[in-house]
Amino acid sequence: MSVRVAVVVGNPRPASRTLTAAVYVARELAGHTPEITVDLATLGPALLDWTDPDVAALVDEVGAADLVVVASPTYKGTYTGLLKLFLDRFAGGTGLRGLAVPLLLGASPQHHLAAELTLRPVLTELGATVPGRGLFVIDRHHDDPDAYAGWLAATSPAVEAYLGTRGEIA
Repeated sequence: MSVRVAVVVGNPRPASRTLTAAVYVARELAGHTPEITVDLATLGPALLDWTDPDVAALVDEVGAADLVVVASPTYKGTYTGLLKLFLDRFAGGTGLRGLAVPLLLGASPQHHLAAELTLRPVLTELGATVPGRGLFVIDRHHDDPDAYAGWLAATSPAVEAYLGTRGEIA
């Protein structure tokens, strides 16, 4: 049985560097491309409609994923309102049932704790297990594997151990 992987990106620009970074992290952790990619910028007004069936289906799919990379650019020291709109759809304590990786991209290293201090607590409140510290990447290095190498070396063993104990990977 394969690991079901999702990526959720709260960048207001579609097909952003944040999306590229999130897909890279998901692929490195799971060994394959995510099955579910939610680029919130493409949802438009549907994200504001709590009765929209397509958004509800995305919430269900992401909630059931074994591994979710939740990514955003850093705005005012935290994640975007666009991402918050989506995360508000999840039931507290049970909405996310797998592992979640908080990933923030930012222009300045002064925000390096933002993923840990702002996004990680929300993901755990929604029921996810966060396998290591939050990941912050300087946005101009979003396509440089070296920007992720130390974090991946520290976090990959925890991800593999967790998913392996669930019988999901060999």
